[in-house]
Amino acid sequence: MTDPVHTAAQLGDRDAVAPEALTELGCYLLAGAGGDGPASLVAEARRGEELGLGTAFISERWNVKEAATLTGAACAVTSRMRIATAATNHNTRHPLITGSWATTLHRLSNGRFTLGIGRGIGALYAGFGIPAVTTAQMEDFAAVMRRLWRGEVVLNHDGPIGNYPVLFLDSDFREDIPLALVAFGPRTLELGGRAFDDVILHTYFPPETVRRCVTTVKRAAEKAGRDPDSVRVWSCLATVGDHLPEELRLQKTVARLATYLQGYGDLMVTTNDWDPAVLQRFRDDPVVQSIGGGIDSKATSAQIEHIATLIPDQWLEPAATGTAQQCAERIRDEFGYGADRVILHGATPDELAPILDVYRGQ
Repeated sequence: MTDPVHTAAQLGDRDAVAPEALTELGCYLLAGAGGDGPASLVAEARRGEELGLGTAFISERWNVKEAATLTGAACAVTSRMRIATAATNHNTRHPLITGSWATTLHRLSNGRFTLGIGRGIGALYAGFGIPAVTTAQMEDFAAVMRRLWRGEVVLNHDGPIGNYPVLFLDSDFREDIPLALVAFGPRTLELGGRAFDDVILHTYFPPETVRRCVTTVKRAAEKAGRDPDSVRVWSCLATVGDHLPEELRLQKTVARLATYLQGYGDLMVTTNDWDPAVLQRFRDDPVVQSIGGGIDSKATSAQIEHIATLIPDQWLEPAATGTAQQCAERIRDEFGYGADRVILHGATPDELAPILDVYRGQ
């Protein structure tokens, strides 16, 4: 679905002079652990739209990053930028709650909302007593959502997402709400190609991984009888320019990748064909073991500096770093690797502003 077009009169003077939208680019709001807290989302969303970013993504953490609240706030304070979850988990809400939430935001935003889901972290689910998410469940969930948004009554549903005597929202619904999938492994990528509108890759994917993932998605779409070009594949590219202080750069690069290695290091290593012995040394390190929580949110500067010695430069290379010019060039490279669109990950809109200025001028 294309973004709605507004006239200058509808948008007001501020929006009328806004730069042309960079629909191919997006960013995360409350990137990483959430910055200064949820209240900063409002200013970030407004600034992202002012800079012309096409899509703002919101990830969910079980603390003060609850997706329904944050997406509602983001939609309310913007008028052109698309707002998407990347991701929430389908199994933490009843499907009717999720379907209603998505439809409410779809209408509130004049069609600018994308519902993005992901598999989540199995270890967390186990600790909270929630069954792990399967590929079959995500495919079933997508099919059920599309039926509900078409106004259908789903009777006696007995599928991977569960057993439901009746699922129904409104017979008048004819909603065209895009569905996105955060994908990692080949089965999830194939699912994205055959059943979703957007597929969002993970951060720190080298060029060869991006190419392979894009190929997997597009082939699956074609096999399912879909136009491969209709499925947008987003590269998620860490974008951290050297106009930022070094301590902050380390937090946004080293600490962020280290947090991924804490949560699903084996998957990162397997996907990127990295050396598993390096991951084991990281896990065995006493400093890493002493941090009670995500490294990006709990580690001190001294701890992050130490952790930087544990992570090879090769693992940190798939990122846009350096001068604004170098960052802008690296972003454009990502399209050459097959990505349809690029998320500038790990930075606030203000932090991206110098890079976007150069990008526009290329």
